[in-house]
Amino acid sequence: MSCATSTLLFLATILPAVHSFVNYANDFLNPDYVLAKNYSQTTIPAQNTIRQWAESSSAGGPWSVTTKPYLAPSGDRHDYMSWAPYSWPNCTGVGNTTELTPQQIWTTCPYITRDGLFNPDARTVNNIGDFDSMANAVLLNSLAWAIEGDSVYSSRVATYVQAWFLDADTYMNPNLNYAQMARGPQGQTGAHTGILDLKSMTKLTSGVLILREGKAVEWTTYIDTQFNNWLNLYIEWLETATIALQEKNAANNHGSFYYNQLASLQLLVNDNISAQSTIEEYFSGIYMGQIAANGDQVRVMLVRPREHPSFKSQPLESARTRPYHYRAYNLAAMITNARIGEYLGIFAWNKTTTAGATIQAAADYAMTVAPGSEDPTELYPDIAAVAATYGDPVNKYRDFLVKANGSAYVVDASFFWNQPFSDNGFAAALNPNAMSTSAESWSGGGENRKGLRSWRALGMLYGACGIVMAVSFVEFL
Repeated sequence: MSCATSTLLFLATILPAVHSFVNYANDFLNPDYVLAKNYSQTTIPAQNTIRQWAESSSAGGPWSVTTKPYLAPSGDRHDYMSWAPYSWPNCTGVGNTTELTPQQIWTTCPYITRDGLFNPDARTVNNIGDFDSMANAVLLNSLAWAIEGDSVYSSRVATYVQAWFLDADTYMNPNLNYAQMARGPQGQTGAHTGILDLKSMTKLTSGVLILREGKAVEWTTYIDTQFNNWLNLYIEWLETATIALQEKNAANNHGSFYYNQLASLQLLVNDNISAQSTIEEYFSGIYMGQIAANGDQVRVMLVRPREHPSFKSQPLESARTRPYHYRAYNLAAMITNARIGEYLGIFAWNKTTTAGATIQAAADYAMTVAPGSEDPTELYPDIAAVAATYGDPVNKYRDFLVKANGSAYVVDASFFWNQPFSDNGFAAALNPNAMSTSAESWSGGGENRKGLRSWRALGMLYGACGIVMAVSFVEFL
């Protein structure tokens, strides 16, 4: 055996597997579970992934709404702005005699929607990607702090929240008045679909709750108070702005994610009564028409004023240009609403739609559909969440994930919080040395922490070499 081969085999025994970063559609984590630190040893590979991702996700931070290259039509650099991802210019009738500049195209040419066809120049202004990166980094670093107890992680979270929401030079105004602008002469204001841009507020909420409830020193009373002040202004906008209310009335995934965002933020500002009301409104409202008797996600109409230039009727979630994605996407939003509800004392997991179906039925149906050319892994965290909630007595969900992707579901960060769920014996094989360590020492409660700080260096190395943040491709209608 060559020296190089021996070295590689040795490294394989001491280094954790690198698991590619996953930008979950959404999720809510119960901070009580995270802070109790009664983690199953089978979650050690997932804990390793969280440490790695906490490093790699922080590489671009802190982030700010003010770094975009072009201003919103208001001229205020603190205004969030994004462009509708499926909106394309049609300049054939504008009468220009010379080639138009990009800026002229954005304001002069009418724009049309081409469903599912992403316009790459929509990310020229990338407030959406920056926000998503920030929210992911807040969640992952908060989890790493809870697992390891190192203030490096909690300090990052405080810095990221201050930069995006609070600092005088870099804060965001508490509205989405210019989110998902269609562009063109009639598209210089935001659309209701733009509220989806900040759906990851739910992930951010989970991270902040972990630090707040865990009494992280770096999450100061000043930051908490100022952040709540900002959030209260934004919640008021979410509950009163015309485009926000249009998004609330959307019967498909847009509406589902609206309720994710509003309920989680109400929870974050300690308004549990309003958060409960929001979750109850979702499950007695649009949820009732979202799942058919066979578990498929049924025909919905995205409410949008007919006079709006981007008005269009929405077909079946399952009949979109990417049906596999949209099933998994809305399923993640439904699961997130149920998790928020459970934390608030509302058990909606067995709530049936008008057709008599539950969230579990939607997951079961989605498992039967071939992904075709779409990314099959988007569904996997949803399946693990359903298994952890409803149970998996005959290993249906475990076997599905094993057949689909081997041991990867155990290494994925979400396996840490999608518990209890069978690891199929993979955890011991993936990390035999760590599995002999007590759960307390791995969860930050013991003395055996030798080498844990090296995860930061390893994680940054992995991030530089192979972990690519999926920050920009938030999925839209």
